[in-house]
Amino acid sequence: MRRLFIYLGCILSSVSCSLVGTGAWAQSSTLPSDVRKAIKKATTYYFETVSTHGGYVYHYSPDLKIRWGEGSATKDQVWVQPPGTPTVGLAYLRAWEATGDELYLKAATAAAESLIYGQLESGGWTNSIDFDPKGTQLSRYRNGKGGGRNRNFSTLDDGIGQSALRLLMQTDRALHFNHKQIHEATQIALDALIAAQFPNGAFPQGWDEEGISVQPLKKANYPDYDWRTENRIKEYWDLYTLNDDLCGYVFETLNDAWEIYRHPRYRDAIVSLGDFLILAQMPNPQPAWAQQYNFDMQPCWARAFEPPAISGRESEDAIAVLMKAYELTGYERFLEPIPRALSYLKKSRLPDGRSARYYELKTNRPLYMERIAGKYQLTHDDSNLPDHYGWKTNLHFETLEGHYRQLTRDGQLKSQDRSRKYLEPKIQQILSDLDGQGRWVSRYGGERLVGQPKFREGDQYLSSKLFSENLELLSQYLMAE
Repeated sequence: MRRLFIYLGCILSSVSCSLVGTGAWAQSSTLPSDVRKAIKKATTYYFETVSTHGGYVYHYSPDLKIRWGEGSATKDQVWVQPPGTPTVGLAYLRAWEATGDELYLKAATAAAESLIYGQLESGGWTNSIDFDPKGTQLSRYRNGKGGGRNRNFSTLDDGIGQSALRLLMQTDRALHFNHKQIHEATQIALDALIAAQFPNGAFPQGWDEEGISVQPLKKANYPDYDWRTENRIKEYWDLYTLNDDLCGYVFETLNDAWEIYRHPRYRDAIVSLGDFLILAQMPNPQPAWAQQYNFDMQPCWARAFEPPAISGRESEDAIAVLMKAYELTGYERFLEPIPRALSYLKKSRLPDGRSARYYELKTNRPLYMERIAGKYQLTHDDSNLPDHYGWKTNLHFETLEGHYRQLTRDGQLKSQDRSRKYLEPKIQQILSDLDGQGRWVSRYGGERLVGQPKFREGDQYLSSKLFSENLELLSQYLMAE
């Protein structure tokens, strides 16, 4: 689903789809009042009309008859993976913080309660929750309603468990820790997350009731075998994982836990995570990070189209986490790996300025996959790439480099401009795009969407991602100045 982790600039990203709105442009003098009305109107519609069991999926047809998560969804299925239930719930909390209106806290609480229903026996979450006892997305829920033979794998992939936990923690705080079920579920999930951390500070992609495997402490190194054909591990999800910004999501989760509960184990876990990223930085000639490591700290295979390689996207996430860890702790060792990594990323940019998802070990040639006769094959040719994966990404190099310079000069990052004057043009556009029912309706233009719904060019749909982004930005406007 995919964002460079929130540190690099959350909510203000542009939306690639066209918007279908009928609202009138607001005047500056009435804008705060208009913003409050828009938040109320949009939330009332999304909470009272769109949600089922308090939760959400990714996309909806305008008449709400068709729903999409990772594939088609029923009314009894909600999605945990962003931009599903936790994403929407956190946006409600921002609206509550900005206005004090209890409607938004009620909506956030309903989303948190939805997540509680789908919490697994292993303490975390999988990507979706099925409220139908005979549904197709059932897992082994802690409440006993999921069925004992179903999966019990708590995942950190795509920010799933982290986002759920962040909503629970922040709702727990908003309710003054007095909602027994939310508080209990939060503590169980935090215990499970801490238990999943390896002694070297890394996290796996997920865990079940068997727990993690304790391994010796090693530094990252290049494999001395033919990595193209050897040592593929079926259970790659048990290994040290950076894939899909896992470390960034985990940092934000642990940081929330530290700020909300003030237990030193959460700060200690952040320090350990930063120390792992120092260990995981590859030696020259590629002083960056891989997507996945085996227990010998060598880049390794994950899925059939995810080879051992240096990863531009995960390297950016690692740099961002290290800077955040420095801000939290003041430990200068977290800054030491960054100049080498930034220099490497700068030299590795593609001719169009983007970064390859993968760079071949040692040679640093951009590495891709093509699918021939149903099988993935490694290639350096980018002319026939499968369209289900992000083989190239837009670099945030300048942002990272600027943040690093701020840290080494000032010791802390300067916040982005969030003044009302700065936000006003964006706010006016959001208000204009809101239709008479309280919806932001998108029109599909061929872009790649999370969940890969089967849209045709020009199809209209409702997006939980767009709803959440707009609600967060409207709330930021009210809280500015």
